[in-house]
Amino acid sequence: MKTLIMFILFFLYMLFCSSIECNNNHIPHPLDPLTPSEFNLIRTIILKSYKTNLTFHYIGLHEPDKHLIKSWLSSNSKTKSLQTPPRQAFIIARFQKQSLEIIVDFSTHSIISTKIYKGQGYPMLTFGEQTIASELIFSYKPFKDSLNKREINISNVLCATFTTGWFGTEERTKGTVKVKCYYNNDDSANLYVRPLEGFAAVVDLDEMKIVSYSDRYVIPVPKAEGTEYRASKMKPPFGPKLKGIGVSQHDGPGFTIEGHSVSWANWVFHVGFDIKAGPIISLASIYDLEKQKYREVLYKGFISEVFVPYQDPTEEWYYTTYFDCGEYGFGQSMSSLQRFTDCPANAVFIDAYYSGSDGVPVKIPNAFCIFEKYAGDIMWRHTEIAIPNEVITEVRSDVSLIVRAVSTVGNYDYVIDWEFKPSGSIKVEVGLTGILGIKAGTYTNTDQIKEDIYGTLLADNTIGVYHDHFFTYYLDLDIDGEANSFVKTNLETVKVKDHKILRKSYWTIVKETAKTEGDARVNIGFKPSELVVVNPNKKTKQGNTIGYRLLPGPILHPLLVNDDYPQIRGAFTNYNVWVTPYNKSEKWAGGLYVDHSRGDDTLAVWSLRDREIENKDIVLWHTMGFHHVPSQEDFPVMPTLSGGFELRPTNFFERNPVLKTKSPKSIHWPNCTSQH
Repeated sequence: MKTLIMFILFFLYMLFCSSIECNNNHIPHPLDPLTPSEFNLIRTIILKSYKTNLTFHYIGLHEPDKHLIKSWLSSNSKTKSLQTPPRQAFIIARFQKQSLEIIVDFSTHSIISTKIYKGQGYPMLTFGEQTIASELIFSYKPFKDSLNKREINISNVLCATFTTGWFGTEERTKGTVKVKCYYNNDDSANLYVRPLEGFAAVVDLDEMKIVSYSDRYVIPVPKAEGTEYRASKMKPPFGPKLKGIGVSQHDGPGFTIEGHSVSWANWVFHVGFDIKAGPIISLASIYDLEKQKYREVLYKGFISEVFVPYQDPTEEWYYTTYFDCGEYGFGQSMSSLQRFTDCPANAVFIDAYYSGSDGVPVKIPNAFCIFEKYAGDIMWRHTEIAIPNEVITEVRSDVSLIVRAVSTVGNYDYVIDWEFKPSGSIKVEVGLTGILGIKAGTYTNTDQIKEDIYGTLLADNTIGVYHDHFFTYYLDLDIDGEANSFVKTNLETVKVKDHKILRKSYWTIVKETAKTEGDARVNIGFKPSELVVVNPNKKTKQGNTIGYRLLPGPILHPLLVNDDYPQIRGAFTNYNVWVTPYNKSEKWAGGLYVDHSRGDDTLAVWSLRDREIENKDIVLWHTMGFHHVPSQEDFPVMPTLSGGFELRPTNFFERNPVLKTKSPKSIHWPNCTSQH
């Protein structure tokens, strides 16, 4: 009987723990993402006040002030649970055609702040309203007439919603989306390459009804031949055969995860999640072997906005200028990752949760994978043959830690990697794959084309439209503390004036410390320079200012004119680098309300204040990306195109921090022999 009672008590305890995500060994971290029980509590609290007809568009962590986080981190383990900063959530909801900004406090189970947003723009679209809007068209008679005119069976049609932007109207724009459709049947699952061109509906999301419809012309639907990408549907002949590659760690992973905090090699950091941004890396510090302590590097980093303007100005395409974070949500668009394909066998997975439009938590299983990577890379090496009768070769294997997520926004898949290296570098990479934005056309060969078709003819009646991908990263670097400066180390040519010297020129460096935001704006590529965030208050033994430099990613500059409406909204891409003073409310480069925004709440507008940034708590913003001219190799599914940047220590350490690092031991498989 006693055993039965103990079992029941243990069962109830585990049930209770699972309902509140408790863990005796884990003190809740103030930057941990919201949990399912917290989402449910938010929903209960808010619906108690607003009853019905309320739609949740954004629910995220209302982060504690930075100084509270720093204070909590510096407290000892015994007092941490007592000193945990207030746990709160920030909510944007639509109620009676207005956007409400609500802050909920978990300790008091109450709403502590409510504000009605009066500005331009709308919150991020929810999957719920997109689904309803795309289904409205199927009971709309003009739509059925359009299909009948094209002799298309309605059962083979799928539709999707597209944001429509803002194009100079002075009156307040309604929250609307365009609904366009695709042909789908058993011939191929690749519906995005079979658009039904020439007709579209406009749906008012508040009224949830079709407010306009157009059918301007009939274009042939591209054929499905050769567009299937499912392995189970492929038929021979197949491509090159790749032999199996095994990844094994007999002693288990070399990293530990406690909650969302990760410890690996000489790094510690926190992995967070946001419905809008997706992955968030916070509190990254590296252990300095000589100083025998962890030193701060990155307080927070994430993709703040992704701007994807297509370059077709015609009636059916001109508005196709997406903001993937602010309009569609990089977080809610994250895919569940698969072992052996998305991630290697040695990966560890973390789930993520976001709120649906009804406030009910939605789980993304295996939203993140974390794994150690060794692909035969070299950390450092040297071969010395100058010493008589001796050849010295020293090599260290380069192992790194990857945090990976994939966001699938409609047709495109974005592979997001944060890579930590023992040398102190943080490498950030994005891989673009998925399916191109396709426009149907009348052409089957380039010889027929006598006009600008705004893209590349990829197959019969199939045009891959020109477009851009701008990724703007928020990087709050705290290099050994919050007081930092931004230094441009310009490389300048000097002519030799002494005629006795045979050289006529050389280059040297001229350092320029940015005093204000205006000084810090940089378009990379116009002038050779190193861009470094330094702590001007700390130096190495040799007197060099410690810092981290930005090794920029693939550089692109906007090709739209500055007063074009999409570029006004995306003006944060006008420079590759911006530096702003830290402001808790300035985190979204395209603004908080991006859908139908007018560009009046962007990084470009904030920076016009030209605030002081020298020896301050500053944020570095970096935009990288691609001008994409589609090619036939990108069709019907695009091989991954990758690019990234690096944050690299620069006079941060006294010497090479991995000088004494040993290469990992090789694994010898039993009963196996090498074949030569």
